[in-house]
Amino acid sequence: MNTNTAALADAAIPFDHHRVDRLMEDAGIDVLLATSKHNVQYLLGGYKFIFFSAMDAIGHSRYLPVVVYEKGRPEHAAYVANKMEGGEHHNNPFWTPTLHTATWGSVDAAKLAVEHLKKLNLAGVRIGYEPSFLPADAYEVLRGGLGNAALVDATGMLERMRAIKTPQELEKLRTASELITDSMQAVFSAMGEGSTKQEIVDALRREETNRGLQFEYALLTLGSSHNRAVSPQSWHKGEVMSLDSGGNYHGYIGDLCRMAVLGEPDAELVDLLAEIESVQQAAISRAHAGTLGGDLIAHAESVLKAGPSAKFNDFFAHGMGLITHEMPFLMTNHPVAYEGTDAARPLEVGMVLSVETTMLHPTRGFIKIEDTVAIHADGPELMGDRGRGWNRGGTARG
Repeated sequence: MNTNTAALADAAIPFDHHRVDRLMEDAGIDVLLATSKHNVQYLLGGYKFIFFSAMDAIGHSRYLPVVVYEKGRPEHAAYVANKMEGGEHHNNPFWTPTLHTATWGSVDAAKLAVEHLKKLNLAGVRIGYEPSFLPADAYEVLRGGLGNAALVDATGMLERMRAIKTPQELEKLRTASELITDSMQAVFSAMGEGSTKQEIVDALRREETNRGLQFEYALLTLGSSHNRAVSPQSWHKGEVMSLDSGGNYHGYIGDLCRMAVLGEPDAELVDLLAEIESVQQAAISRAHAGTLGGDLIAHAESVLKAGPSAKFNDFFAHGMGLITHEMPFLMTNHPVAYEGTDAARPLEVGMVLSVETTMLHPTRGFIKIEDTVAIHADGPELMGDRGRGWNRGGTARG
């Protein structure tokens, strides 16, 4: 590595490329071809092109960003970008030594990636790509243009790359969580008798947007219903509200659920939420570095099964960060369809979990708490740790 390369590696690369090199070596990958927006964002140090933040389609094709990274040779990295991203580079230069701001669709992006790879003279190497995030026409270009190079699935390696969050990433997740809980509490206070689910979701969207979040979704129940879709249903005195929302802060997801009641919670509601809270606390108590992921799950489930409403209750935990379900994967097909490949692995400092306990009560409705938990060397941190009890609805209405 020459002096210029050393300077690039030490100062300009916005991720731990030595760790990425080790992960690539373990996975038998010589070159990475990242094409998902979340992995491109990670490898570019947090950058995401705003023009395609909501929709990838344009003209007859779609936006396809590509980061090419050769193991141990960051000086060979390239970013294949949309033509409009030249302005982004002018204002805040991308770190990759090679940049192509020249594409409008998936085929031209793939052709430029192939041209760059051919210049590296990588005959017979193993190229890691993302099957779920590479269009068929782009795949055909790669397959036809790379000779005897092997295309291998890099999904697992890239998931592990993102599993350990940096302090900067943790701060973004913390901010997202705090802004979501602030937004929820404002909505609980503002909404009252007769507020519809549509009005409540619209209010939450405004609150999150005004606080600097990109609103992603809201799952909402009122009263005894377990249906979380938007509808004209309205909130009435004595009824509960479950509000589960995801908001995006600079690419990082906040995902929490809080409860409210219109009026004062009766003794039964107090007991039901306390039962949910006991399961949450059981899970959080095991969110320590070195604990096997499966042991956290087992402990929370043991507390759940001992509760008086166990037959109505469910517990779930998953990793989160740039996307809502990422490593560590702790449970198999529960409820999202993936394998719990990390249940037998120890949790690590820098991982972030979502832990959620849900009660589908037959008469009191959908009662749930979802928390975001970061694992630190000195123990777990609850992000957005507010409003976890019964919030009162309509207080701002006097």
